[in-house]
Amino acid sequence: MAFTTTLRGTAATPAAARPAQRWSRSNLRGWVFAWPTALFVAVLFVVPLLLVLRMSGSDWPLLAGNQGLNLPANYAKTVSNRFFVDSVIFTLKYTVLATVLLIGLGLGLALLVQESSHWKGLLRTAFLVPSALGLASASLLFYVLYSPLAGPFAPVMNRLGWTFLGSPNAALASTLFLIVWRYAGFYMLLMLVGLQAIPSDVYEAARMDGAGRWSTFRQITIPLLRPTLALTTILCVTGSLLAFEQFYILTKGGPDNSTITVVQLIYSMAFQGQNDLGVAAALSVLVLLALVAINAVQLRAFRGSDSK
Repeated sequence: MAFTTTLRGTAATPAAARPAQRWSRSNLRGWVFAWPTALFVAVLFVVPLLLVLRMSGSDWPLLAGNQGLNLPANYAKTVSNRFFVDSVIFTLKYTVLATVLLIGLGLGLALLVQESSHWKGLLRTAFLVPSALGLASASLLFYVLYSPLAGPFAPVMNRLGWTFLGSPNAALASTLFLIVWRYAGFYMLLMLVGLQAIPSDVYEAARMDGAGRWSTFRQITIPLLRPTLALTTILCVTGSLLAFEQFYILTKGGPDNSTITVVQLIYSMAFQGQNDLGVAAALSVLVLLALVAINAVQLRAFRGSDSK
């Protein structure tokens, strides 16, 4: 009897210890697989973020000079810049217009290629091809198209006395056309994935109940597509708030400094005019905080609508 008890005790001890040992091995294996990504994030995100935070509170000239602590002055110079308010207003205006156009057109194109049967493959390819072109390359292409000297529309433009980039509204509309041409296919693809994830049984049940196209779209498609709409909205808003290449190549902030975005202002503070990396870093920190706040509000709004 004593021998049996001792045997059970000795056999139970390794069995109880095995889960802890197995857990430690899987933990170690997980860290081995995760450390390259963690190193990548640390080197390319955490370290630059800490450097920007340090620069935003210091005197940090571009070429030469003393680097001393100057915490409130950089942020004061950022807010007091004569282009700060105008750049914020223009960036928000551009963000609203670009988001509405891209989300609406992307959803419309996704519904088109989903319903079409004969030309489905051709339409998807045609709408998606511009997304393969880089934004800088697309901006250079449209810069030539919009040129009043060498562009294909130059004779008509010169005869009418009108230019694509000659006025603030025309420059904004021309840039929005470029962005829609470049990104509509990408957002169409995201919307199409969300539409294909909706079960067809739901639509069949709605048709059996006598629901029309509009009521089906409003009461079934939009509610079930809300996670995709949340993703596309966050991507579009974030990308629009950080707009730089298209305006830098097409308008250079003109005409009359009417198309300066916040990121263009950061570039100007750092490498043009002031040549002060500290002030540019302070504005970068403000933009980062604004992006975090805006994305948090969007996520909360979409989660609230999902719960309802």
